[in-house]
Amino acid sequence: MTTDVAVVRFALGSFRAKVEDGVVRKATFDPTPQPVHCDPFGVHDVLVAYFAGDVAALDSLAVGARGTAFQHAVWDQLRRIPVGTTISYGEMARRVGRPTASRAVGMANATNPIALIVPCHRVIRTGGALGGYGFGLDYKHWLLEHESAGQLSHGPLFHRDAGDDRRTEAVEDVVEAVTGDRQAVIA
Repeated sequence: MTTDVAVVRFALGSFRAKVEDGVVRKATFDPTPQPVHCDPFGVHDVLVAYFAGDVAALDSLAVGARGTAFQHAVWDQLRRIPVGTTISYGEMARRVGRPTASRAVGMANATNPIALIVPCHRVIRTGGALGGYGFGLDYKHWLLEHESAGQLSHGPLFHRDAGDDRRTEAVEDVVEAVTGDRQAVIA
């Protein structure tokens, strides 16, 4: 087994992906710019393309993370959310066949070990406000803006009545408990 990392820099710091034999196993953001590192599998090149504007590039990456059957169901559905769009926690719960499990969806999102590539940032609060994100709402807003080609405030990405809760304490029925070095967020 060959293991390596891909590290790229972007506007908010660095992004790092752990890659085993061409499969991304973990991925995370770092607000501190880290040295760029190319992997032999081409993941670095795909990440560079994504941050340069080819927002569909991530769809080509293979992923594999450990988790429960429910987590995998949520993570698989996350990869099916089209770039430039969002869905609510409730809609995600319906898509995985558990319509009353929005809190469990929030927990699966929070424990997603492959940030960005498994796009948990595309899940928002009912009504369209951002909700929470383990790396902070500034990251979530930046990613959604990047993926919507700058149409975040003007296009159909969010419901027209949605508030901008990047600077407020958002409370809904989804609590994202997190692991590792990510901070707890109430969505």
